[in-house]
Amino acid sequence: MKRMAGFTLLEVLAALMLLAFLLVGVYSGIHTATHTVHAGQARIEQFDQVRAAQRFVRSELAQALAQPIAHDDHGLPLFFSGSAREMRFVAPLPGYLGRLGPQLQQLKLVPDEDGSLRLEASFAILPPDGSNPQPLGDAQVLLAGIHSGGFDYRGRDRQGRPGDWQDGWQDGHRLPSLVSIQLTLDGGRDWPTLQTPLRVNATATRGANDPLSALRAQGVVR
Repeated sequence: MKRMAGFTLLEVLAALMLLAFLLVGVYSGIHTATHTVHAGQARIEQFDQVRAAQRFVRSELAQALAQPIAHDDHGLPLFFSGSAREMRFVAPLPGYLGRLGPQLQQLKLVPDEDGSLRLEASFAILPPDGSNPQPLGDAQVLLAGIHSGGFDYRGRDRQGRPGDWQDGWQDGHRLPSLVSIQLTLDGGRDWPTLQTPLRVNATATRGANDPLSALRAQGVVR
């Protein structure tokens, strides 16, 4: 009787090796494609976070009100407080949150546990009786993973000419003309430099009998 033809052990092993190589190639392609998709999604989410943070900050600063956040030693109102990593001002919140009325807002760069910084926003209700502001919930993280950065301010002199950029706003009796936020983000993410004009000039809301003007004339304040 004739012997039936079949595969030798060497041929079976060669076929298995070829199949293994094909499976490795397919898995590698799927893994690369999955990683690319996830990286793209993470990049989109990071971009959306940056865009949302910029949109919120720009909107709130543009709506800053000439409403006192404190008073100086002479009892005169202070409308704005700003340093290199913190600023405080009054503005209405967007949407349904605005029903609570204008609120004291604080934007601050806070150190994180991993050594980076995060941009936080906190809010407080201003009681109508002039008592201390009442915090409204916990601080909200607008953006995390910040390597470095800070806030700068620019105003106008008495002749109306633009002044120099400063990393601190000294004259809280008036609002700055422009606020700039420059951040360097971790992971190569982009933060386009944000420069926002403030629409309200607190000094323009007071009349000719403004007591601050009198004190300036006497050299008590500048």
